Amino acid sequence: MQQLRPLGTGIGWRPEIAEAVERMPGIDWVEAVAENVCPGHVPESLLRLRARGVTVVPHGVSLGLGGADRPDASRLTALAERAEALGSPLVTEHIAFVRAGGPLTASPLLEAGHLLPVPRTRDALDVLCANVRAAQAALPVPLAVENIAALISWPGEEMTEGQFLYDLADRTGVRLLIDVANLHTNHVNRGEDPSKALDELPVEAIAYVHVAGGFERDGVWHDSHAHPVPEPVLGILADLASRVAPPGVLLERDENFPEPAELERELTAIRHTVTRARARATIGAGTRGGVTYAPTAPKAITGSGVEPAAGRPEPGATLRAEPASGAEDAARQRLALAQAALLSALVAGTPAPEGFDRVRLGLQARALAAKRADVVAKVAPELPEILAEVYRPAFLAYAQGHPMTGGYRRDALDFAEHLLLAGLPESTETRALREWWLERSGPAPLSRRPGARLARATRRVLLGR
Repeated sequence: MQQLRPLGTGIGWRPEIAEAVERMPGIDWVEAVAENVCPGHVPESLLRLRARGVTVVPHGVSLGLGGADRPDASRLTALAERAEALGSPLVTEHIAFVRAGGPLTASPLLEAGHLLPVPRTRDALDVLCANVRAAQAALPVPLAVENIAALISWPGEEMTEGQFLYDLADRTGVRLLIDVANLHTNHVNRGEDPSKALDELPVEAIAYVHVAGGFERDGVWHDSHAHPVPEPVLGILADLASRVAPPGVLLERDENFPEPAELERELTAIRHTVTRARARATIGAGTRGGVTYAPTAPKAITGSGVEPAAGRPEPGATLRAEPASGAEDAARQRLALAQAALLSALVAGTPAPEGFDRVRLGLQARALAAKRADVVAKVAPELPEILAEVYRPAFLAYAQGHPMTGGYRRDALDFAEHLLLAGLPESTETRALREWWLERSGPAPLSRRPGARLARATRRVLLGR
């Protein structure tokens, strides 16, 4: 496996904090959401950072490598273009599925608008490996994939997270982006031991590490990326750093941005955590969750379980045989049906698939609807301005029976059309909503009220004149 040059300490670049990031001391690199960067119009802030020698890494969120379908060629091309435009040494994506349905299931294609967990099964691993290989072949630079946070667990899983990630790296040579905040989230929400996951990981395959904040409510950890980094997450970072020197560590913050000084304090805490853990590791002891321990040797995954890694090949050095095409197609079909059933239950109100925790599915469904409402309010800020306090409850009611089938901009237009077709009483807000929809969608949806249709037709004639 080709070695990447060390990245150092970085922060997620977001337009809201672009100027502050440029002024922050000790920033070696930044990560930008790939879908928010246009190759022909790279933000000036990123260009200035690059000119200073700051590395920029595009971080994709919509490829859906863990989905049943093969990676979309146009999305791969777009990701490759962003890597080239930013002069990036690598690109990153997620081990997740973000859409389901379509031709493989002869059902409507549904968009999650969120990163959903892949079942840790042999079928899902076979499909993921094939998709990762396809992405690697299409990208001009190395690919690293990230473990995600999840609220729900798949029934009948055959591997732990560490085993799943080890086999993925072993079979494809892909690098890993380890999010220690996501390990903490899965510890709280799914009872998974972060130390066990780190025991089983191929730490030499780590490209870099994410650190982020969240909050706990009613026993559920919300990976918000909008709160300070808590001590347990720093503890997992220390555990990881006691095992291997991470090539790069990055602070993620997506909203509710604090003052720059607060972000700088978090970056300092991250640096100190890594430095202390590495210093302890050099004298034969480390810190795991605040407890002194002797560092554990990395583990290898074999057919019989977890064994010491002495003499094991480097991930990607000896690749296992991939399943035959017919076997892969069958695995894709089974995975497609399972993912479509889950996503339909989450966004279209269909019954919960057998074996899932219905309470957790309900929590996840409400979280997805709330996220849709928040993102639509960002991409179409006129809607909450027009509808005021009515916007959020109206959108959440709409989301219960109207799954997202396109991007968030399409979702905003569909929501406005739904309200207009519902026959809202004529008001200043209704007229403003109609004008907003007309400007972006062409002909207005027909009202079910004859009087309203006549008035609109008359107005169109007058406007035409």
